[in-house]
Amino acid sequence: MRVLVTGSSGQIGTNLALRLIADGHEVFGVDKRPNTWTKEFETLLQDLAIHYPAFRGGIAGVEYPEVDLVVHLAAHAKVHQLVRQPHRALENTTMTFNVLEYCRQLELPLVFSSTREVYGDVHRFEEYGEATADFAYTESPYSASKIASEALVYAYARCYDLRYLVFRFSNVYGRYDNDLKRMERVLPLFMHQMSRGEPITVFGGEEKVLDFTYVDDCIDGIARGIERLAGGRVANETINLAYGEGNSLVRAAELIAAELGVEPRIEQAPALLGEVTRYVADIRKARKLLEWEPRTPLDEGIPKSVAWFREWRTAHPEEDVEIRSDRAPGEIEHGFKQPAGAGA
Repeated sequence: MRVLVTGSSGQIGTNLALRLIADGHEVFGVDKRPNTWTKEFETLLQDLAIHYPAFRGGIAGVEYPEVDLVVHLAAHAKVHQLVRQPHRALENTTMTFNVLEYCRQLELPLVFSSTREVYGDVHRFEEYGEATADFAYTESPYSASKIASEALVYAYARCYDLRYLVFRFSNVYGRYDNDLKRMERVLPLFMHQMSRGEPITVFGGEEKVLDFTYVDDCIDGIARGIERLAGGRVANETINLAYGEGNSLVRAAELIAAELGVEPRIEQAPALLGEVTRYVADIRKARKLLEWEPRTPLDEGIPKSVAWFREWRTAHPEEDVEIRSDRAPGEIEHGFKQPAGAGA
């Protein structure tokens, strides 16, 4: 197949593109940033977050190569950045709208990346099944943008016969996630800080329990979904992709410290505004529809991630510097405090 991947320079996009190429497919990437990890596929530099007039050949009047399926991963995904800058949440829905219009005009099937954030942070059940998401429990502008984007996908399916799969990811970690200037993901941030002998802060403390998903498991689920959607075997489904097991963020930090061979200096603080502090996925649907099984528990994924981190850091010693918050000087916070590295 020929697959268009938006957000192709990010962690999931890069890993997915390389997997699809290895499987014999062609990949065309779209991202507003160059891919710093690989040159194995073509990337069009384009910002999709502007409301463009409809254009049959591509988006924003740009002619795209002919493709068979679209994977839409592009989004502003820093939860706390979107609390401070809610206009970015609107940009997320605009990106989705532009991609949907492209798919509608060319009758292309769509794989859309959503998030466990759509379930909110109400501790009313374990193993969040796909049907339990409710907009009444929206925690942040980011989760609202994903709920709204999902709604657009479902509307296009009803009105324009769009064939789709929606995947809800949960704390994907592993290879190509160390771009800390762009995305302060919590596990690579902990690796960076602890390797420098710096203390780390766990917002939410021991009570923060999340479903960490090793990147190869996530990519395998997406790849299976792409094949089944393109082949007409599975369509118009919303599916959780996660490991299906909760681990505290404190335990994850301790595993990283053990792998680095350092004594962790862990400070605990209250959860921040907009955070989901407990999530364990129900992955029965993915098992049934995709014949998929996650294979990498946290205590096996962390060593793989630390090994990749060390390899990358050895090749890029210039990145061994203090990480600063991305908040602009003098930015108004409206009562919201965002320490560096708070995102998960």
